[in-house]
Amino acid sequence: MDNVLDPLDQFTFEAERATGVASMPHIFWVYDRPVDIDSLRTFQHLLRQGSLYRRVQPSPLPFGRHRWVLAEDPADIEIVAMPRPREELDAWLDEQATRPIDPEHGAGWHLAVLPFSDGGAAVSLVISHCLTDGIGLFTAIAAAADGHDSPISWPAAGSRRRWQALREDVRQTTRDIPSFGRGVAAAVRLARRARNDAAGAAASTRPLRLPADASESFTPSVVTAFVDAVEWDTRAQALGGTSSVLLTGLAAHLAQRMGRVTEDGSVLMKVLVNERVPGDTRANAISSLSVTVNPATATTDLREMRAAVKRALTSHPETRDDERAVMAFVPLLGLLPKRFVRLSDNTVVSSSLGAVEPAVVRPDGADADLFGARVSYPTTTKASMDSVGGVLYVLSTTALGRVSVAVTAYLPGCTNVGYNSNEALRQNLSNALNEFSLTGTYVGAAPNNFQS
Repeated sequence: MDNVLDPLDQFTFEAERATGVASMPHIFWVYDRPVDIDSLRTFQHLLRQGSLYRRVQPSPLPFGRHRWVLAEDPADIEIVAMPRPREELDAWLDEQATRPIDPEHGAGWHLAVLPFSDGGAAVSLVISHCLTDGIGLFTAIAAAADGHDSPISWPAAGSRRRWQALREDVRQTTRDIPSFGRGVAAAVRLARRARNDAAGAAASTRPLRLPADASESFTPSVVTAFVDAVEWDTRAQALGGTSSVLLTGLAAHLAQRMGRVTEDGSVLMKVLVNERVPGDTRANAISSLSVTVNPATATTDLREMRAAVKRALTSHPETRDDERAVMAFVPLLGLLPKRFVRLSDNTVVSSSLGAVEPAVVRPDGADADLFGARVSYPTTTKASMDSVGGVLYVLSTTALGRVSVAVTAYLPGCTNVGYNSNEALRQNLSNALNEFSLTGTYVGAAPNNFQS
């Protein structure tokens, strides 16, 4: 098996190293019963037999392509000894996001269990985005939960002698040279499109201002709401959209509420598109649509936004090919000092993962009572987060009759005390859902007593 990283995967790895900001798919299951720990250990054993049982081994060349190698055995499942109230679930998930996750040295993912004081429990699985995206993680979870043992034979770390690694990586770089020219041409085309988009949408944004406490350690806020799946789909149809377009509309509306808009009030959206195929070993088998939308009518009419997404889909193949061509330059990121790497923008991300396979909701052999997915960020500094323009990432997935809507947010330069807190974000999401005539229930609140 070819273990050379796909250019997008290497870009994800290099960008995290350059900026100090990493993102992590974060899955959780909630139970109204105790978890079967023996079955969960079997699930963990099978999970580390497949595509996730790997880590990144950087090339010995400063401009070389990195490779996948076999990971070391992960730690045993973390089981919290002292049960905690169900109301503390949200805080516990935030704590799990701070566990050491390292796609190069390991461990690349972490599985944990929190017993509730009322007899229930929660399970958390957090993993580096350098190892997989959301759909890739769901695929691995479903295979492990179904008991499939399909090991992938990644080479052992250090299996190449240094001279062999240098020779092979030089050869790989030589093969990549023709793609550099295509990358230059693609970069020119993308720059022209970006200028045209900026001219049409007045895309300049307010300058990023480093706060006085820029070196302070912190993690972006994350909240998750659950909406009845039938209610979600019915509302999407009533507004002239689809389930995924409704998520885009909600993300745009949140962006407007939180001030992440251009000078003319538009919102720059990045709508993620799944490109994973059977047998795909890429960590990030995704691309994105760049869409400029008007959030003003999102709560009453999604037809204009749906049309904008369709137009972006029409031109997507050409744009996607250009973006992948530009990835030829990714290894050069490793040669640049961190101060020269700036990836900031004011883009809002909308990612609809759709309905999960039934097996995804039963890691211990039986269905959970609630399933959710979110994007977490490990502890970083405000300066690092500001350097990438902050974040507004809206993610949804459907399972067990509910749509989970997770929002990860940090607004740079905001001096309002508490604005970037979980409480403020939950209030923003609650108000936004109400304005879409949707009812949300929230993670970390008492059962049957946490509706918006």
